[in-house]
Amino acid sequence: MKRIAIIGAGIGGLTTALAFKQKGFNVTVYESAAEIKPVGAGIGIANNAMQVFKKLNIHEKIENAGVKVSYMNITDHQLQSLSIIDLNEFEVKYGVCNISIHRAVLQNILAEEISFENIKLSKRLLKIEQNENVKLIFEDGSNETADVVIAADGIKSVVRNQLFDQSQIRDTNQICWRGVSKISLPKDYNNKAVEAWGKGKRFGFVQINNQDTYWYAVVNESLVIRHNDSLHDLFKGFNNDVLNIIENTSDDTVIKNRIIDLKPIYKWYNKNVCLLGDAAHATTPNLGQGACQAIEDAYALAQVYNPNKPIEAVFEEYQIVRIKKSHSIVNSSWRIGKISHFENILAIYFRNLVMRCIPTSANSKQLQSIFNMDYLDNMDI
Repeated sequence: MKRIAIIGAGIGGLTTALAFKQKGFNVTVYESAAEIKPVGAGIGIANNAMQVFKKLNIHEKIENAGVKVSYMNITDHQLQSLSIIDLNEFEVKYGVCNISIHRAVLQNILAEEISFENIKLSKRLLKIEQNENVKLIFEDGSNETADVVIAADGIKSVVRNQLFDQSQIRDTNQICWRGVSKISLPKDYNNKAVEAWGKGKRFGFVQINNQDTYWYAVVNESLVIRHNDSLHDLFKGFNNDVLNIIENTSDDTVIKNRIIDLKPIYKWYNKNVCLLGDAAHATTPNLGQGACQAIEDAYALAQVYNPNKPIEAVFEEYQIVRIKKSHSIVNSSWRIGKISHFENILAIYFRNLVMRCIPTSANSKQLQSIFNMDYLDNMDI
């Protein structure tokens, strides 16, 4: 049996390992961290990703560990609705719901399903050498050999940087904070994901369990510099519910980073090595599809994988079925990130006016294009 190595124990890497395991293949996951521990903040698992988890028979575990999201509400800075999207129709259609959950909780569910014995920790990849097989050299001085390598090692992928043509990481010039607030939201927010759009900034929040609310704040870099990094100052003109969420978050748990993506690349494999998730098509988070697209990758790759076929043919088929949708997500998310961060007052006025006038059917059509998984159903073996 071929030795299959997965680089990275994030959501994409672990889902890939689970999908391969359920097809009877042995895989080893190599993770740079010393332990699978509760770090990070919340994550939204949209209907399309939950359909994959249903195929893998773990959707109920994830639903029970998170919170169902039935509505998406885009608002102005005072939380007055610009657009409300009802997600119940997709739940009825596909038999799964959108879920908000702590990222670490989801990661542990996946790791337990795979079995921790198949995950090797403290294995930060230093170098990869490609011959008939692949040699993985780690920072701790150890090395491993594999017949097939799946790189799920993120937007700054070591594998992509060493074995593939030069790629471009794009900077949006936006800064993002993410955190988990110990606050009980008013009942009006039950089962609802909210994103408030202001002047060059926005704030999103959703419950991830009975005690915790996951939130994120995205701000144009020029405004951050002007307000000296103070979230309270940056959002002082927003509704008090936003300020309460910020104030009820421990500062040492807040994660701050730049919003970046990967300019679309058109070759995801090189001989017996392929890219998956953010390593192949990292996107800005504006559609909530980063992890979801990695989850789709994982299932698609496991479905097409056949040890009796030339590995490059397998990887080519995987790329063909996944590249169009993933690039569409990257491009759409980039556009939304710009539209939602207008600073010109007149542009904001017309943007909000248009948002209020967009018919429900148009929003549903856009989500349908994301949630539709017919192409994966046709791959079922």
